[in-house]
Amino acid sequence: MESAFSDKQYYAQHFDPKGYLETYYAFSSDKEAEKALTVFTLKNLHKAFVLGGLKGDTLIDIGSGPTIYQFLSACESFREIIATDFTDQNREEMQRWLRKEPGAFDWSTIAKFVCELEGDRERWAQKEEKVRSSIKRVLKCDVTQPNPVAPLSLPPADCLLSTYCLELASKDLPAFRSALKNIGSLLKPGGHLVLATALELTFFLIGQCRFGCLYLEQKALEEAVKEAGFDIVWVETTKISFPLPLIDATGAGFVVARKC
Repeated sequence: MESAFSDKQYYAQHFDPKGYLETYYAFSSDKEAEKALTVFTLKNLHKAFVLGGLKGDTLIDIGSGPTIYQFLSACESFREIIATDFTDQNREEMQRWLRKEPGAFDWSTIAKFVCELEGDRERWAQKEEKVRSSIKRVLKCDVTQPNPVAPLSLPPADCLLSTYCLELASKDLPAFRSALKNIGSLLKPGGHLVLATALELTFFLIGQCRFGCLYLEQKALEEAVKEAGFDIVWVETTKISFPLPLIDATGAGFVVARKC
């Protein structure tokens, strides 16, 4: 399915991190579909990192955006987290939260939810501090490049994490497969890829600004992961009815895979 794809320059010029966070991560009762997507993702991150036992020294998050929810479980399993994103404004928004600046997005409700999954909802403040201490670097990345963090050269990581990034950064399936191979170069053999994607998405809105994305079905997602040199360990999918005209995804997929 064709969509009016938004390239990386468009994101650099038009992506509003504060608007994105308020639209998709407010976790309020009037945002049931958005909340359902976040809950699906958080539960599977908990399954991968806490219940599934994925652990190691270094985790690289690809396309972190302005969010930190994806680290709430991972920080328990990895000594060092490297966050990355293409746009300057997303990296700066994350830094505002790391520095506890006034006006930074409030992640406490989501942190409490993750702590409740772990059995102690009241640990949320300590959890946030653990995330802050675990994130050692916030780097620029470009998944269209063979080395996404060029000109830097990073030691191969134990785990790659990417949530709702590659389907936004890839204009077609060949580009998606190429992006998976590019980020895979940052992972050591035997390391794990943890990947969350929107399924059958063609666009989403932030305010009045429209972002075109790759239409990705579950079968194509799994085939691309395998073609990029990974063995799939497990897959979860969910159906979600999002409110039009905000976003047109039909659900989400979550994949844990091991680099051959």
